[in-house]
Amino acid sequence: MPDSPRKKNILGKPAPGGGKKPNNQIWVFISLIILFFAISFFTNSNSGIPVTKAKFENMLKSNDVGKILYIENQNIVEITLKGEALENAKYKTEIEKNNTFGFNTGPHYKIEKQFFSAEDFRDYYDTFVRENNIPSNQKVSIEFDNRTTILEFLSTWGFLILIILFFWLMMRRMTGNAGPGGQIFNIGKSRAALFDTENKVKITFDNVAGLDEAKEEVKEIVDFLKNPSKFTKLGGKIPKGALLVGPPGTGKTLLAKAVAGEAGVPFFSLSGSDFVEMFVGVGAARVRDLFKQAKEKAPCIVFIDEIDAIGRSRGKGQMPGSNDERENTLNSLLVEMDGFATDSGVIILAATNRPDVLDNALLRPGRFDRQISIDKPDIVGREAIFKVHLKPIKLEKDVDPKKLSAQTPGFAGAEIANVCNEAALIAARKDKKAVDMSDFQDAIDRVIGGLEKKNKIISPEEKKIVAYHEAGHAVAGWFLEHADPLVKVSIVPRGVAALGYAQYLPKEQFLYQTEQLLDEMCMTLGGRAAEEIIFGKISTGALSDLERVTKMAYSIVTVYGMNDKIGHISFYDSKQNDYSFNKPYSEDTAKTIDEEVKKIVAQAYERTKQLLLEKKKELEILAKELLDKEILFQSDLEGLIGKRPFEKETTYQAYTNSSNGKAKKEAEAAEKESVEEAAETKEQTSLDDSPPKEES
Repeated sequence: MPDSPRKKNILGKPAPGGGKKPNNQIWVFISLIILFFAISFFTNSNSGIPVTKAKFENMLKSNDVGKILYIENQNIVEITLKGEALENAKYKTEIEKNNTFGFNTGPHYKIEKQFFSAEDFRDYYDTFVRENNIPSNQKVSIEFDNRTTILEFLSTWGFLILIILFFWLMMRRMTGNAGPGGQIFNIGKSRAALFDTENKVKITFDNVAGLDEAKEEVKEIVDFLKNPSKFTKLGGKIPKGALLVGPPGTGKTLLAKAVAGEAGVPFFSLSGSDFVEMFVGVGAARVRDLFKQAKEKAPCIVFIDEIDAIGRSRGKGQMPGSNDERENTLNSLLVEMDGFATDSGVIILAATNRPDVLDNALLRPGRFDRQISIDKPDIVGREAIFKVHLKPIKLEKDVDPKKLSAQTPGFAGAEIANVCNEAALIAARKDKKAVDMSDFQDAIDRVIGGLEKKNKIISPEEKKIVAYHEAGHAVAGWFLEHADPLVKVSIVPRGVAALGYAQYLPKEQFLYQTEQLLDEMCMTLGGRAAEEIIFGKISTGALSDLERVTKMAYSIVTVYGMNDKIGHISFYDSKQNDYSFNKPYSEDTAKTIDEEVKKIVAQAYERTKQLLLEKKKELEILAKELLDKEILFQSDLEGLIGKRPFEKETTYQAYTNSSNGKAKKEAEAAEKESVEEAAETKEQTSLDDSPPKEES
């Protein structure tokens, strides 16, 4: 279906990519001020040279005066000389010196504040003419005038003019490019950015990796808008909206950008906070204006990012009788999405990482027909994401996306992008020509553990404690069956408080058994147990370990129902408010829970101590090697204390083997198919080459 011609951008806010018009108002204001001062300076610089009465009388006697003007409101006499007098040397030099701009039309001289009034000056002039017998043909007639200078005008009206100009400029600045009336009057106008054929987003579905299922769902919506007859002929209706749900950094906004790039229809993009305003009714007005603009552009897509800013459940935590502005905005959105006046050509896309706080009325079919879950990617998805982000980076041959994806379990798309960028920066810092695997290892450590602080001053006693603490973790995990395989152990300080850390490669699984959880607890307590065995004392270094163990123990008892005494009961409520003060169990049960948690942790600690006492020799070896080298890898541990007794495939090995097996099967199938095709071709050829039978 060919794209129909698009209407012009009717939004107040210019579409992204369009050039922003320069704001010249402030320059107009400055130019006016400069003009005022220039006129004032010009007026003052050409207003004449001050003279005394005596010099004025000499001019009259010499018959050099051409014009006399008395300014009544200023008590100033302006004297203009005749043309031939200007050539006289006694006048010429000082007049040219006074005349800045080269004009000599006059007035040339002036008498300031020597006379009380016009009558006083007239009497003085008549008396002088009479006493000096000046002929009547030489007598110059006096002209009278009232004059207001620029400065006098500004001193009288200037303040009012400046106030008017100031308010005019403020009004113009507040209007921005929002059209007549501006933002102060159009405050209820939508702030959505429009992307259409003129302002097209360059991101496509090719830039989105690891979200295959979500991509298919969204592709269908785009296809529906491009070719609706494909679905309507079967009786299908266009979906009203789709809600993208998932943790931060998983690619919800990126997927929406890809929709904007792929869709051949107008795309409105805005944030949930754009509806929020301090004025009553503004949010609801902006919702109405948004849908009005969207209906004019239909069919189109409206994307609201972080919709939980306005879509929270109504009525929670509100005082009786209060008028919540956010609720009014939500009510307006609900009506526009599915009300009497809804338009089927507008599809709503929304994204949130907090679906639990959204109102039920917003989530029902008819408003959001589809909820597309975007979870953190698995190992296959991470490999695809790594391949996307590795394209612009200059790589060495040893960089393997599969290995990187196996080493980054639980990483979201944004974190993977950060790892790739950090690796490039680390390689550039080392003046390398290309990024190799060691740079990626450093980048992963940087993202997980924080900034490496090699220059941090640590006493030898503390360093020894840290070495035995981390060696305790490593040995405990090495000899526990269900513990995660160790990747590296380090005593180099990282981040804010971490003096050392052990990195493991957790297996990607969704179900955990009791034995696995208990082994994890023992491995976590390995540091504290090693400190007690070696030094006979304990330190504060096990804070994060104890926090993790306590949470895990309480989860075993109260959430997963894995405790014999409490039974198969879970006190976990997914819809429970975080600030609820009610517990779903009695005080006796609470006491029992605390006792069972203490018992589990104590048993795990004793088990860990017993294990480390048996493996004290290995513990000593690792600790001394750590003090010497500071960083030990899995291969180093195998060389120091032997191979792990519980040999299992790591996530990377399992993925690589499965991938190789799959590739092998595909190759075998392809080979078999080609052999069959060759046999069919040979048979067909032999049939074609056989001589035709003679007809009897």
